[in-house]
Amino acid sequence: MVNKRKFARSTRIPLMPEPTLSIVIPAYNEGRTIHRILDKIKSIRLRERLHLEIVIVNDCSKDNTEEAILDYQSKNKDLNISYFKHEINKGKGAALHTGIKRCSGDYIVIQDADLEYDPNEYEILIKPVIDGFADVVYGSRFMGGRPHRILFFWHTIGNKFLTMLSNMFTNLNLTDMETCYKLFRAEILKSLDLKEKRFGFEPEVTAKMSRVPGIRIYEVGISYYGRTYEEGKKIGWRDGFRAIYCILKYNLFSK
Repeated sequence: MVNKRKFARSTRIPLMPEPTLSIVIPAYNEGRTIHRILDKIKSIRLRERLHLEIVIVNDCSKDNTEEAILDYQSKNKDLNISYFKHEINKGKGAALHTGIKRCSGDYIVIQDADLEYDPNEYEILIKPVIDGFADVVYGSRFMGGRPHRILFFWHTIGNKFLTMLSNMFTNLNLTDMETCYKLFRAEILKSLDLKEKRFGFEPEVTAKMSRVPGIRIYEVGISYYGRTYEEGKKIGWRDGFRAIYCILKYNLFSK
């Protein structure tokens, strides 16, 4: 006679491990606010069953960024935080390169250390990937009905121009190439040979991602709580000219 209870146990399907979302945070002189973005990440409740991994890269800050991160890490041991630092300032792109290499997750999202982007919207970014439609998702500040702080007219014009110029070469129809919020399947992002060490990361990664065979790129609307320069905004007009150079370089001359 068959022992039904034993048979039921032996045929139970093992549970698949929950995937991990790696959050890469480049930080430079964010000692005053880094704890606030980490609090936001700690408080999010994703409907998707995901583990979170936080990878912070301090790009040789001149303020108390390191002390603030280490203090937060010691007081929040329930959070999976990995901390790395550059001994010399290399730029945001270089900090992202370091963070991407250190990630162990299935998916990677870029998160600035300031408060311009809302981690509660990871859910929006990752849904097209989890549902099997996308490999990469850009969070656009220029589409959808979510809150947007009204700030700089010429910055908006500049962002839209850079996006249009990038689209002309990549044959994509993005509305916000320069957005910080980009979510990737980790294996695809790690397969790219990225070079740009400063704010050229955005046009470079877009150009190289667009050439991945069969890549599925989606865009979703996100909120944007922009900062003024007095509040700590760092990007300027020189970075815009560098972005134009990178669009031309990585689409025409350095494929």
